[in-house]
Amino acid sequence: MSEIIVLIPHYNNTLKLIQSIKSIKERITVDLLIVDDGSQDDVLIEENVIKAYHSGKVFIDKLDKNKGIEHALNHGLELIQKMDYKFIGRLDCGDLCHPNKFNKQLNFLNSNPNIYLLGTWANALDLNGNLLFILKHPYLYQIIKKKMYLNSMFVHPSVVFRSSIVESVGYYPTNYKAAEDYAFFFKIIKQFEAANLPEVLLDYIIDDNSISSTKRKLQVKNRIKVILNNFHFGFYPIYGLLRNVLLLIVSRKVTTSIKKIFASNA
Repeated sequence: MSEIIVLIPHYNNTLKLIQSIKSIKERITVDLLIVDDGSQDDVLIEENVIKAYHSGKVFIDKLDKNKGIEHALNHGLELIQKMDYKFIGRLDCGDLCHPNKFNKQLNFLNSNPNIYLLGTWANALDLNGNLLFILKHPYLYQIIKKKMYLNSMFVHPSVVFRSSIVESVGYYPTNYKAAEDYAFFFKIIKQFEAANLPEVLLDYIIDDNSISSTKRKLQVKNRIKVILNNFHFGFYPIYGLLRNVLLLIVSRKVTTSIKKIFASNA
């Protein structure tokens, strides 16, 4: 029996979905739940097609219309709650797992029962596979709690969390469009310890057509709302608020260039 099921939202991106699934190479059994968010793809996603690329169980559920990633994720969590899985992983279409990513995360979580949410470091790549920079988020809980006021301290498609979390914190908030993961992680770290494995285990694709790019201003505005809803007087909340206000007037292309400069000097 698999301990883990990986939740993958999908919308009009079948080829990248298959690329992501093919990248899952594990010593353990990993099951998949694909929630199709009302795609209009010419290529239909069927279980027998996906199973040709994956050895674990594959579940596919299709929403009748496009509702947005936060609703697709919540629908997936609702389905998983009816299943018997200890851990829930995340993966997005186009992002690629390094070998034994989930096995390493489960080994860590089983050895550290106090940790409920675990991310990893990631390579940030452009669409041609060129390395832009490495996302090295802090791995200690106390630092994560402070720096969450600056930005999310987790690469969303890298995380694995205990399924019991959902019973305590609920689903992804739907009132923070394009920043639902940031709000979700904030809810988690207020109640549970979290960490990042200090190892690159994911290739994270920077796509100009992704939500983080096309809805960047909306994302930053909702990130500011999350900060204000969790605000207390202190260095990190104040600095994080000012930093995100500044990001409203700075393009993602500029911030990516800055990250590349810092990465090259690290």
